[in-house]
Amino acid sequence: MGILKFYKVPGLKTGQLKSKLHKVSEIVSSIIDLETELCYYVETVESLEENEVQILKWILSTPFQEEYLRCNSVFNDIQDHAIVIEIGPRLNFSTAFSTNVVSICKTVKLCKVTRVEVATRYCIKYKGRFDKKIENAIVDALGDKMTECRYMKPIETFDHGFRPEKWFEVDVIKNGRKALEEVNLKLGLAFDDWDLDFYTKLFCQKLKRNPTSVECFDLAQSNSEHSRHWFFKGRIILDGKEKKESLINMIMDTQNYSNFNNVIKFSDNSSAIEGFTIPVLRPTITYKCSNFHVENIKQHLIFTAETHNFPTGVAPFSGATTGTGGRLRDIQGIGRAGYYIAGTAGYSVGNLLISGYDLPWEDKDKIYPSNMALPLEILIEASNGASDYGNKFGEPLISGFIRSYGATDNMGVRREWIKPIMFSGGLGTMDANLANKIPAKRGMEVVKIGGPVYRIGVGGGSASSMEVQGDNSMELDFGAVQRGDPEMEQKLNRVVRACAEMGGSNPILSIHDQGAGGNGNVLKELVEPAGAVIFTKNFDLGDPSISTMELWGAEYQESDAILCKSEDSDLLKEIAAREKCPINFVGIVTGNGKIIVSEEENCDISKYVNDENENLDSTKHPVNLELDVILGKMPRKIFNLHNVPLPKFPTKLPDGLSVLDALNRVLRLPSVASKRYLTNKVDRCVTGLVAQQQCVGPLHTPLADVAVTAISYFSTKGIATSIGEQPIKGLVNEAIGARMTVVEALSNLVFARISELRDVKCSGNWMWPAKLPGEGAALYNACMAMCSLMKELGIAIDGGKDSLSMAARIGKDIVKAPGTLVVSCYAPCPDIRQVITPDLKAPVMGLQGSLLFIDLSYDKSRLGGTALSQVYRQLGNDVPDIENVQAFKHAFNVTQQLIADEKILAGHDVSDGGLITCLLEMCFAGMSGMNVDITHKSAAAIDVLFSEEVGWILEIDKKYQNEVTKTFQHCDVPVYLIGESVGLGMESKIVIKIRNEIVLNTTVIDSMNIWEETSFQLECHQTNVACASKEFSGFKERTIPAYHLSFDPVRFRSIPTDPSNNIKVAVIREEGINGDREMAASLWEAGFDVYDITMQDLLKNHITLEMFKGIIFPGGFSYADVCGSAKGWAAGFLFHPSLREQLCICNRYTDDYGHPTECYPMNPNGSVNGIAAICSKNGRHLAMMPHPERSTQMWQWPWKPTGWNYDFSPWQRLFDNAYTWCQEYN
Repeated sequence: MGILKFYKVPGLKTGQLKSKLHKVSEIVSSIIDLETELCYYVETVESLEENEVQILKWILSTPFQEEYLRCNSVFNDIQDHAIVIEIGPRLNFSTAFSTNVVSICKTVKLCKVTRVEVATRYCIKYKGRFDKKIENAIVDALGDKMTECRYMKPIETFDHGFRPEKWFEVDVIKNGRKALEEVNLKLGLAFDDWDLDFYTKLFCQKLKRNPTSVECFDLAQSNSEHSRHWFFKGRIILDGKEKKESLINMIMDTQNYSNFNNVIKFSDNSSAIEGFTIPVLRPTITYKCSNFHVENIKQHLIFTAETHNFPTGVAPFSGATTGTGGRLRDIQGIGRAGYYIAGTAGYSVGNLLISGYDLPWEDKDKIYPSNMALPLEILIEASNGASDYGNKFGEPLISGFIRSYGATDNMGVRREWIKPIMFSGGLGTMDANLANKIPAKRGMEVVKIGGPVYRIGVGGGSASSMEVQGDNSMELDFGAVQRGDPEMEQKLNRVVRACAEMGGSNPILSIHDQGAGGNGNVLKELVEPAGAVIFTKNFDLGDPSISTMELWGAEYQESDAILCKSEDSDLLKEIAAREKCPINFVGIVTGNGKIIVSEEENCDISKYVNDENENLDSTKHPVNLELDVILGKMPRKIFNLHNVPLPKFPTKLPDGLSVLDALNRVLRLPSVASKRYLTNKVDRCVTGLVAQQQCVGPLHTPLADVAVTAISYFSTKGIATSIGEQPIKGLVNEAIGARMTVVEALSNLVFARISELRDVKCSGNWMWPAKLPGEGAALYNACMAMCSLMKELGIAIDGGKDSLSMAARIGKDIVKAPGTLVVSCYAPCPDIRQVITPDLKAPVMGLQGSLLFIDLSYDKSRLGGTALSQVYRQLGNDVPDIENVQAFKHAFNVTQQLIADEKILAGHDVSDGGLITCLLEMCFAGMSGMNVDITHKSAAAIDVLFSEEVGWILEIDKKYQNEVTKTFQHCDVPVYLIGESVGLGMESKIVIKIRNEIVLNTTVIDSMNIWEETSFQLECHQTNVACASKEFSGFKERTIPAYHLSFDPVRFRSIPTDPSNNIKVAVIREEGINGDREMAASLWEAGFDVYDITMQDLLKNHITLEMFKGIIFPGGFSYADVCGSAKGWAAGFLFHPSLREQLCICNRYTDDYGHPTECYPMNPNGSVNGIAAICSKNGRHLAMMPHPERSTQMWQWPWKPTGWNYDFSPWQRLFDNAYTWCQEYN
């Protein structure tokens, strides 16, 4: 194999280059300039012909700039006082970039290309001298040390020289427990004393043989705390008394106090509740090109959530991508396959310490460990990773949270998220008739779908279960780093979806996603209790040097395991080939209750199926274990816990602290401040099923309390979800922290009308340093408080995950993360249009707006654990709590009824930052002012405004004021008229009084600038600073956008029931395209007979385009855009003459006044003259950057002007006009 090299300049875009220059200049001030180029390393199995080289260069070059791709470096002749540093990916596995470029090459028949990696070369010019220490520091600043390394010279081979050790026997028969202790340390297995005793006894006394190193590795991953949840299932002895219930039993008991609407609960993958019968758009034949049809199907509503904390702490971008990917596969893995809709995300990190931006509550002198990324890097890169993965896969991210904290608690112990939380949740649906997996039976095929085996995430399950992060060796932490490939996940998802959409003919009998523990975990779960034999030779290897232990234990991503009947194997292969997704038939269900891994080739399978395996060659079978011994009949662990009383100190604020001074800090706290830096970079509308995302109001301000999705393009039924988490309050009182977490989730959910409160189900995710003194007891107390409140409210937990090693070692000290419970609620939505957002609306509507305060504090104004306490380095002792559960239930139900009666204009809950933040955020979102006077509270102004007591604010039309007030009062819910919404525009006045005394007199823009600045500072670390500055400085100029419609969008055409005789159009997709279903729905609604066609269908001549009147290329990331937008897709047409003759979506961007603009953010991509679409003169060819297919229903719009009460979206007219044109010229 040879390596070709191609160089391209510039290597980085202007914004990226400035960011890198800033980083290295902080290390040494003598840097004069920084130049970059890319080097593409192309591995080929044999020499390329000249025409093949030209095709390859076309693929790698920038469009219209082919001359910038060269065979030689521009840095070959560098001058004195300059140094070239080359940073590229570690070579232990091929990157997702390589996977996608190679896939493009295969499409254009460049099959000689086997791997392509890209490195960035930096030419650093400096004054004076460099020493090695500075050089190494610059290398660290330029690259990600966990996924990248420095190339000291251009690489000539991808052979990394790594030859893994072969598996071996662990001699416990001779050396007893000591042998296990040695392999525990050597392989980083995280066995505790209980594990060591149990497995020594198991092999010495019961199995009477030595385990292999593969079996030890398998047991460590599959039976780690991360995988088996020993703590939640264990026997709890608290302060010397054993508790009657385990934590998991306590949680499961909440189900008995809620509606029995769970279809699936406490499943390894996802949970599901009763849904709706709705019209669903699907291909008539899912395994080949065919037209779409609509059928009525009962679909259940599903939710799942998990965290990916350890990998994100080690390599933030990669860890977050694989966290998102793993959770998506949890959606796929429900029943016999599920369908994703949308995701949620959360990030908890330490103090950000943003350079040049002083947040006075952050301690600048604290030390951070070298084996974990810094909090600022984690927040930016983890959110980049999650956003990038969702964007490329095609899942919108529509809700979330972020929290930053680092301080000492009342015991003087440092509490900080050194090991971060990366939370990922997801909504979806499943066909009701596919809810139950079919148990494994003898003769079924064991199948792996997805990417090949890579040396990725080896030991991630046990590494994540380390009691304290930092106890593992640096090398093993490197081994647990993972790699996400959203393109492969997309292909995998299409295979799973094609199978599921066959309904009763679905060839998938059972499905599990691969996660912690790799094949060793997922395949055992899949075939339990029947057992199976797995053949190592049947797996596709991404690296030929993969060892059996790595094959069995690596957590390589984008992989599912399924069971199917032998007669369906050809069908599965056909579907996988159409979607270009790898598929391996790796084993057979034996029915003998054992999991056996065989290294034999071409062996007789019957000896395994017929249980003739007593005398198997032990040198060829590294795993041979009885499933009931290792999975089914393991004794519960015992945990001795003790409460550790915490000293409590009242919050002591500076004397004479003004409301404005307090706001100047609180509004900058990351948990309170704007999250625009997160929403700006994430897709919030892909799938076309999003009814409510994070951004609200005319400025798309990220303030929504609840997220809502449809489950069909042709129905207004859907799902609502919300999130609650209050860990800082839990540092003062863990039980109150848990209760307030539940209350926050419901106070967010209340703003979407749901079926009823008792239908609400929740995922509970626990991130806690539970193995450390006092923390296990705190977790138990929190869980008990959560369950008790849920029972009283009539809601229930139906799933969740735990991560109980949330601590990190720094030198000799242990830093504990704040114990965190995240509650994600989800519930059926009978009408997704009935959602209330925080943006004030009365002023823009010309109404008199009254502000009602649903105040459930009963005159309490506690500051313990609040944002105000945090920004003054306090914790406090008196924490906000729910005072009256029945009043809360009544308040929830009354608000729901008022939403149904259309009596509420806007609403927002009191949470982080307190009442004053709630009021201000409503002003920011609505670009409106308010006059407020709070007279019913007795506490001081600071306490009243910054306490985070339970309650919410409603804006209503004044004419309904008395009616609404009496409705709440009739149900014994405390309600108070506190003011009015007045004024429109960024200079509108905000006046807040306490008992008739003005405590704040400001404007919308002045307060909003404070609230937005932390987001702006973070945005400058992740995007072009000039663009970020334009957006930040431009807020003061913003106004309500002017929408003008030149026609009445009323439609008289009904949705066709059978359009097969209508005009035929082809929706053509390539791998990575993710906007095809919403495009098909918009075309279907216009009356077209819409066909689903892949590039594979065309390349293999399964269909031609002659029969179609229209061709549509939907949006997405073909081949992940690795060589530029749609470059790989274009290559598929350009270098196939038969397709080149057959002919893509990608009028102008305008400002708030409707004028064309090139200014960011109104024009997000900087197109010349504000061009957003181009059209041929005859109107036959249209290319657009925006996505009209995601705005063809009014409920898809994130905001619409006052008075736009149309039943039909104007954007559907685009598709209707196309249909009319086709009719006229048929």
